[in-house]
Amino acid sequence: MKILDGQLVSQATKDELKIKVAQLVAEGKKVPHLAAVLVGNNGASETYVGSKVRTCEEIGFHSTLIRLEDDITEFKLLETIEKLNDNPDVDGILVQLPLPKHISDEKVINAIDPSKDVDGFHPVSVGKMVQGLPTFIPATPHGIMLMLEHYKIDTKGKHAVVIGRSNIVGRPMSILLSANSNPGNCTVTICHSATKNLKELCLQADIIVAALGKPEFVTADMVKDGAIVIDVGITRVADATKKRGYALKGDVQFDTVSPKCSWITPVPGGVGPMTIAALMKNTYNACIEKN
Repeated sequence: MKILDGQLVSQATKDELKIKVAQLVAEGKKVPHLAAVLVGNNGASETYVGSKVRTCEEIGFHSTLIRLEDDITEFKLLETIEKLNDNPDVDGILVQLPLPKHISDEKVINAIDPSKDVDGFHPVSVGKMVQGLPTFIPATPHGIMLMLEHYKIDTKGKHAVVIGRSNIVGRPMSILLSANSNPGNCTVTICHSATKNLKELCLQADIIVAALGKPEFVTADMVKDGAIVIDVGITRVADATKKRGYALKGDVQFDTVSPKCSWITPVPGGVGPMTIAALMKNTYNACIEKN
């Protein structure tokens, strides 16, 4: 069993971007600028956005964090996005999800200029991804593909089972793994809460991507020997033995599943760091594309 180390690959990606940014500065060219919009005081969202802003600083990007109260109107939020769309200095815009219930995620995502959609959620970005055209790929699936590429994992002809059908991870993951690319060229089965023979399908899988948000859902009896397991989930589970009162668990029961795997991602330290690295890569590309 080998670990797919997201911390290591993420650092390599960031180091590469640092060099590229230093080159832009030396040539007197524009430095990438990421604007993040945070609505309300969701603890997890605060952590994610804080991490993204710190990574921008580490690489040498400019970043702007716009904090808005959770009772902001949808109209006011859309107005904020419009201003960022019109600001030539801003290369990438991300609005941290989830949003308060009175605001439509769909309207907000659609309001972002596709040329600044570094999260890769806009219908234009999604359409281009489906067609295999150059575009911004959602950060988590993009990060997973970068990790597979870094470790030179041969995916051609493999059967991949993706558990979860969200527009943020599951669906784009199925498209990227089935694309005529490297990594890619898999035969993909996408599963979800209504899949009846889930265990049997997982046992056929050479690659399992678990992205359903249920702690330790994937157990050893669902995984064949030699499988590659990618755990996208991260959930706080109460644990009195821990100083902070909780433990972070993935969607895979790591202790029992890992001995059966050829490769597996840990939680934390697997997919999470790669998501941020991929977002930074998208922001850099947005800047280069425009300038």
